[in-house]
Amino acid sequence: MKGDNYEFGMIGLGVMGRNLLLNMADNGFKVAGHDKDQAKIDALGKEAKVTNVKGFLSVNEFIESLRSPRAIMLLVPAGKIVDAVLAEITPLLDAGDIIIDGGNSHYTDTNRRVDELKSKDLHFFGMGISGGEEGARKGPSMMPGGDAQAYNVMRPIFEKVAAKVDGAPCVTYIGPGASGHFVKMVHNGIEYGIMQLIAETYEIMKKGLNLPDEKIHEMFVGWSRGKLRSFLIEITRDILGFKEPGSNTLLLNEIKDEARSKGTGKWTSQVAMDLQAPITAIDTAVSMRDLSKYKALRTTASKLYHSPGAPLSSDIVNQLEDALYFATIVAYAQGMHLLSQASAEFNYGLKLDKIALIWRGGCIIRSAFLQDIYQAYTADPSLPHLLVDGNVQKTVNSLLPAARNVLAGALASGIAMPAHTAALSYLDSLRSERMPSNVIQAQRDFFGAHTYERIGKEGVFHTQWIPK
Repeated sequence: MKGDNYEFGMIGLGVMGRNLLLNMADNGFKVAGHDKDQAKIDALGKEAKVTNVKGFLSVNEFIESLRSPRAIMLLVPAGKIVDAVLAEITPLLDAGDIIIDGGNSHYTDTNRRVDELKSKDLHFFGMGISGGEEGARKGPSMMPGGDAQAYNVMRPIFEKVAAKVDGAPCVTYIGPGASGHFVKMVHNGIEYGIMQLIAETYEIMKKGLNLPDEKIHEMFVGWSRGKLRSFLIEITRDILGFKEPGSNTLLLNEIKDEARSKGTGKWTSQVAMDLQAPITAIDTAVSMRDLSKYKALRTTASKLYHSPGAPLSSDIVNQLEDALYFATIVAYAQGMHLLSQASAEFNYGLKLDKIALIWRGGCIIRSAFLQDIYQAYTADPSLPHLLVDGNVQKTVNSLLPAARNVLAGALASGIAMPAHTAALSYLDSLRSERMPSNVIQAQRDFFGAHTYERIGKEGVFHTQWIPK
């Protein structure tokens, strides 16, 4: 071995990989990076403010430069590329070396890789990373799960470079297997939900109330300092105030209304269906991104169906903050409920209070409300649902009148608020001691003899609904 003695290696020097590696170098760690694109290696060298970081085009030289036992993180696109990189580097590694997948891999892929790499005497764990470019550079939120022994080796580095809130690093060991990637997936699902809720709130301001851009920006400025304080509100505030040099209009008004995605929201909805954990606001957000892509169809339909045009009361302006806060709480609550169900199903042993704690800084869904979530699960680690916490219940009850009023006005005016609707209907269904599901059970028994249960009687029953 050449033995350049680098403490940590990064494969994939795109925006996230490069910035996280530079973060480590800034914090005093001697680190190396590898990419097949020379331009990305050059960018690493150009942006480095210290000399303890080096990029390699040759994977062999990169591997040889790392001290033993080697610690290598992959920050490459999820899927086949991860498997290709693993196939390339594992023959060059020694027993006991550590591999970390820091990308947005599907948790089932991580489960498979755990077994495959364990058979080669290599330590492996998946780690979700949130915070985007800025988070990677200045301090992300990180969700490592899998090989606990390997994480403990890496813990000093990760705690040093993670975001800090009240002095506490926003990283913690999540649990066994693919739990780290699972939690990051659900994090992204919550992110989808909140983004859609914010977009719908903007829609009612812009289209329903005809507020000028300056007024909308002013309202988001206020919200970014209050109970809605969060990363997503803050960046939306900044977007609503951004004009390109020389332009008199917001850049936002020039952006096409077709949203893209990378699949993590869809994965969240899929596994929620499998676990029978309803996440209606998140599901709706995923569907709305898909619907946005049908631009031509929407244009055609806009000429066929017209808005009822019912005027919106100006009082709604003062209720939008509460309505958005209510729906955001529901999105968080649905995500946390999914995590609790997954923890039981997959034996993850998730500590939801610790997850809320590390989401408070450095990540896309960081918000003031996460402190309330942390307090709820600290007070009762076995809390069955966030919405049954006493303090959360008081907050939600105070917000409900505004949520109902805003939604009623929007629907009467033909303003689409599907995620807000899903959030409110979810709560109304959750608080229903008796749902109309008895009708569905009767229907199932009628057409398929699927049987049903009766109130106050043991056993299962079937009825011949039409006498023979």
